[in-house]
Amino acid sequence: MLREVRAGDGRRLAVEISGDPGGSPVFLLHGTPGSRLGPAPRPMLLYHQRVRLITYDRPGYGASTRLPGRRVAHVSRDVAAIADDLGVERFAVVGRSGGGPHALACAALLPERVTRAAVLVSLAPRDADGLDWFAGMTASNVDEYTKADDGPEVLEHSLRKRSLGIRSNPRELLRQLRSELTESDLRVVSHARIRAMLLRNYQEALSVSADGWVDDALSFCTPWGFSPADISVPVLLWHGELDGFSPASHTRWLAERIPGGRAVLHPKEAHFASLRVLPDVFTWLVGGRSRLTADPV
Repeated sequence: MLREVRAGDGRRLAVEISGDPGGSPVFLLHGTPGSRLGPAPRPMLLYHQRVRLITYDRPGYGASTRLPGRRVAHVSRDVAAIADDLGVERFAVVGRSGGGPHALACAALLPERVTRAAVLVSLAPRDADGLDWFAGMTASNVDEYTKADDGPEVLEHSLRKRSLGIRSNPRELLRQLRSELTESDLRVVSHARIRAMLLRNYQEALSVSADGWVDDALSFCTPWGFSPADISVPVLLWHGELDGFSPASHTRWLAERIPGGRAVLHPKEAHFASLRVLPDVFTWLVGGRSRLTADPV
């Protein structure tokens, strides 16, 4: 069900609600680029787990109004506005890839409302002390974030040019990434249902402009507006050791600094394997017994 919610400053937020209407509320924060239509567990599984899934387009993506200059921390205000509109007081939150830092922001800044948080294949802050941020990262992401470091103009030109091709043919993004996908990732994206979901997600994300993509990249490379050390709620971190889009060293760094953070690293998986573990992550988020937490690293 699509719902329009107004942020505190009047911006439009496009929100999608699915799963069990009476279930435990879980916010799923999409990747980069991404939208409210991004990868999620199947509706029948959500009903089985008694989960009310809430997703939305971050500012500048899909049908949500842009917020120029937004920081990662700002997501907590939009999530709180959506929760208020839905009459939801307490909720869990999960972010995958580019949604990971944003899920951490909610955990840090909304401790009285967030019950649990999970982050999958997340980046660490750009200014992470002692972390070689680019080590092990794919060439395309090194190029993108280097441009973000240099300022918005070059990055905007690059991503807007890429988005035009992707908007007309969403398969273009997967084609561009193919040379950097591991065998593990290739197996995941070759699945017809997952490919269809990814293509629908990318098409909706860039249906209006590349603004959300640009603003995400810039926000990752500037101070996030909170410290991971400030997080007091339980946090599960998952990462595939072969990931090059966001190297596993980023999750190790985060796990060492988040009080109560629990890291699970899989030695034979990469970035897109995070889609396959989402159901187990949801089990953990709503307080069930999850296979993922059996052998923490």
